Amino acid sequence: MRQILGDRVEVLSLKDIGCDVDIPETGQTLEENALQKAHYVYDHYHIDCFADDTGLEVEALNGAPGVYSARYASMEGVGPIGSISPIGPIGPIGPISPIGPMSHDSEANMARLLRELADKDNRKARFRTVIALIQKKDICPCGCSSIKQEHLFEGIVNGEITRQRSGAEGFGYDPIFRPEGFDHTFADMTAEQKNGISHRGRATAKLADYLLK
Repeated sequence: MRQILGDRVEVLSLKDIGCDVDIPETGQTLEENALQKAHYVYDHYHIDCFADDTGLEVEALNGAPGVYSARYASMEGVGPIGSISPIGPIGPIGPISPIGPMSHDSEANMARLLRELADKDNRKARFRTVIALIQKKDICPCGCSSIKQEHLFEGIVNGEITRQRSGAEGFGYDPIFRPEGFDHTFADMTAEQKNGISHRGRATAKLADYLLK
């Protein structure tokens, strides 16, 4: 972002503003999570802020893992949100395993996804990133508080889930996601190549266009 925006906009990290807390992320959609994180920073540190959330949405799985992409392997079975099973609480996708609801095990996540798609010919999927920007718009007439303005920027890249892993670059599901129009996965690309077509890159470009207009 600093490279894209240059010296026209000052971009600070959470570390720069002294924020080292585990920011809540309990939304049921990418939009909710991005907004929740951005509002948290704005409300606690009183500075314009943007935050993002990203998910992999697989057509044959009705959009799963979606907002739960990072912890997909630690959620097994099927059950309604908030219900209780004999083995413990059931999350949005199912009972939470001993790995824990916040586990970010990329290898396990890919293994579960490949297992669930093993007998499916439809491999269509997309990565989607949503960036939420919160800005101070004005001061309340009585002076008690500022008025916040929300903006959302979305980036999508369509593709398909491969049957086997390929590549050593990137992270998450990159070794099994092949973007549309390419014959290799994200993990086979350099960071520069991926950023040029990725969902996060596209959302970031929209944010930059807005900030620099």
